[in-house]
Amino acid sequence: MERDVQLVRDLVAASPGFADLFDAHVFNEHSVLSHVFFWDVVQETVASFLGGDETDWRVTLRFLEEQLRLDVPEVTQVIVTSFLFSLPWPDQPGYGLVNHLGPIMSARFTAIRPSGEDVSG
Repeated sequence: MERDVQLVRDLVAASPGFADLFDAHVFNEHSVLSHVFFWDVVQETVASFLGGDETDWRVTLRFLEEQLRLDVPEVTQVIVTSFLFSLPWPDQPGYGLVNHLGPIMSARFTAIRPSGEDVSG
């Protein structure tokens, strides 16, 4: 199994609140597309941070921090490009979530979005 797909499966195992999203994703995509699934992970994590109760944003952030610590390129790519880069912008609800990123995610976030802004262009 590819490491990015394993990342998704491990996340769902660590945070069962993602199970329904995962099932719908597999049904709609006919496979696991990790980058696509992580769009839903971002949305659900932000919703949890803002008071939703389907998942626990703290569990998600801890899990992703641990995964980055393993330094697996395919996993790092998904987390950085499809989670961190997709977090809310400074003027959007839920931006305060970035203040709770672990040290590795925080460093990666700052590298791709200094001051929370897009510097890719």
